[in-house]
Amino acid sequence: MAEKGERIVGEAERILDKGGIIAAAEEILDHGYDGIIGLRRRWGHVGPYLFTQKEELKELELEPRYNLATFVRKIKDKWPEKRFGVVSRGCDDRALDKLEELGVLRRDGLVSIGVTCSTEQAEECNCEKPIYDGLDCTGCWKCIEKCQKDAIKRINVCPILVPDEFNLGLSPRKAIYLPFPQAVPKKNVRDANHCLRLTEKLECKGCENACEAKAIVHDMTDQVLDRDVDAIIVATGLDFYDISQMEEYGYGKIKNVITAIEYERLTAASGPTFGALKRPSDGKIPHNIAFIQCVGSRDLRNKAYCSSVCCMHATKEAMMAYEHEPGTKSTILYMDMRAVGKRFQEYIVRAKQEYNVTYIRGRPGRIEVNSENDNPVIWYEDTTTGGIKRFEAELVVLAQAMVPRITKELAEILGIELDENGFVRTPDKLSQPLDTTKPGIFACGYVHSPRDIPDSVTQASGAAGRVAEVIAGGG
Repeated sequence: MAEKGERIVGEAERILDKGGIIAAAEEILDHGYDGIIGLRRRWGHVGPYLFTQKEELKELELEPRYNLATFVRKIKDKWPEKRFGVVSRGCDDRALDKLEELGVLRRDGLVSIGVTCSTEQAEECNCEKPIYDGLDCTGCWKCIEKCQKDAIKRINVCPILVPDEFNLGLSPRKAIYLPFPQAVPKKNVRDANHCLRLTEKLECKGCENACEAKAIVHDMTDQVLDRDVDAIIVATGLDFYDISQMEEYGYGKIKNVITAIEYERLTAASGPTFGALKRPSDGKIPHNIAFIQCVGSRDLRNKAYCSSVCCMHATKEAMMAYEHEPGTKSTILYMDMRAVGKRFQEYIVRAKQEYNVTYIRGRPGRIEVNSENDNPVIWYEDTTTGGIKRFEAELVVLAQAMVPRITKELAEILGIELDENGFVRTPDKLSQPLDTTKPGIFACGYVHSPRDIPDSVTQASGAAGRVAEVIAGGG
């Protein structure tokens, strides 16, 4: 709920479901408000009622529409100093606007829980709010712009909700969706495993009816195309090592232990929380964050190699935490600081001096949880002193190992070899650093070896140059 002093009727975001409305009402009562003005069914009739106890809210009714403005005015006339929540529709808010304009109502101490009207209710009302049929809607959403009270919501025409892979399951997506914000081409795709039409569960036409360009093609099927090429570049990128098996870190069991990539999505403006970093356990903003390096990497039991980028992206994430919430303290526990790129050391010094980041050379042995506040408790060996120490943080971010995204099956199809760690094998690292064990096939990026973006871009340019040589006949 957006606040502007205490006068925020009509400024709150409208809620679609009854459960969300009751939860919002309970939160208002928790903040010391004296009651909730809404509708309640009594003796077979629905009418206005002042709810003062949370237990009563289970009897809250949303239909049919009832003009609450007069009742709100009576309540405020009787108790002008008290504060109330109002379960209001767009038409209720317009009526309250008018009463205040006439000088017969002061809305100080009122907070609105905005209700989105159902299509059925909208059809019964003769109000200024637009009405639309989901099947006939073209998706232009001009109706939203016309409704001054935000009493209508944009609803994706697809009814299916599944976990969003790009946001690591932290938020849902529809069966027709944009894979990620920077997708090229930037066009929606349909999920063949969940789309009601593609799975033949239902003759759903939701996206088809909404598409003004008539671009939905239901009979399109997968096609296998054969192409003769002179060269191939393998640039399949990376995946993240599954650290749920590493029980000492508590990932998947301790709520406030997350991975670095989950942290990235939680702090991204396009992420599930629109950039608000909140603890998974209680939604609080953490002010004491611990970053643990080399989780799964540089470890003979898991991945023996260094993942290369973790030291710098942990530093960047710690600085982001401070920028999101000034004063936040970040602690990075590391084995060795491997920051060998241009001006990387300057970046680390800046993190220490300007962003309240502390570096501790130590390898954590286990993470427990403080049951009183859900804070993770880290036990680690301080390798500079040899002592065992305890560190408590509000949120722990794990820098998990990264692995090359190439399967043995794909390598066999291409006829190339992989090394013991799953990276593409290079025949000669000095004279043929971008070649694979099969002539005409080259590799670059993380599938070649652990590296960051600048190195990957440089390597990609080199691989393109090698392809040009092959095409030109220079081998």
